[in-house]
Amino acid sequence: MDNHVWIYPLLLAVAFLYSSVGHGGASGYLALMALFGVEAAVMKPTALLLNLFVSLTSFIFYYRGKYFNLRLFLPLAIASMPMAYVGGAMAIHDTLYKKMLGIFLLIPVARFLFFRDIEVNRTTRPPVIALLCIGAAIGLLSGMLGIGGGVILSPVLLLLRWTDQKQAAAISALFIFVNSLSGLMGQFTKGISFSPEMTIYVAIAFCGGLLGSYFGAIRFPQKTIKLLLALVLAVAAFKLFLPNLL
Repeated sequence: MDNHVWIYPLLLAVAFLYSSVGHGGASGYLALMALFGVEAAVMKPTALLLNLFVSLTSFIFYYRGKYFNLRLFLPLAIASMPMAYVGGAMAIHDTLYKKMLGIFLLIPVARFLFFRDIEVNRTTRPPVIALLCIGAAIGLLSGMLGIGGGVILSPVLLLLRWTDQKQAAAISALFIFVNSLSGLMGQFTKGISFSPEMTIYVAIAFCGGLLGSYFGAIRFPQKTIKLLLALVLAVAAFKLFLPNLL
């Protein structure tokens, strides 16, 4: 992996931002690795491993704040975990993977630009079948791309008014953890390549996740950081589609 000094503060910022809203940060880590020219075989397991540390830290803070809803989480997790394992075990050509990832990175861009302050004053109880279907679909995509799925799940929960902001963050955090673990196990079936600098990345991501989870639980203002991250994700998506232009 490129040892350029800028990857360290960027990694810290990504972990901080994502954990502050209950996310593991895989889409941000993947964007950084795409910008630094990391191979696809290394990108997925690296992002999933970093996800484990950051999402678990985030979940603990939100759980202690009593925002976690087990009734909503269970159907999502039951459907997503086996599908994340299947997706993680799938062999995808590097070119196809990067095109798929480029499309996916546009989702968090839209999330941070247009759905960053979704207010839910009154929630409704979702049907279990809907939770199962959503969990399965996000789980499969999570395993295939090397993400946790929280950046998709969180806006879905809010837009459908099934949770408020803090509840969505708590559910998404644990959802990301179990999906990342399942996807990583699936990847073990076809071999995994890790960066020799992984210990450093994990330490940086853990610190960023710890800080972001703490400030996110007390509603830390983060509009400017979200706009900057959206720009990074958009540039990374562009690089994945047109690698010779950047």
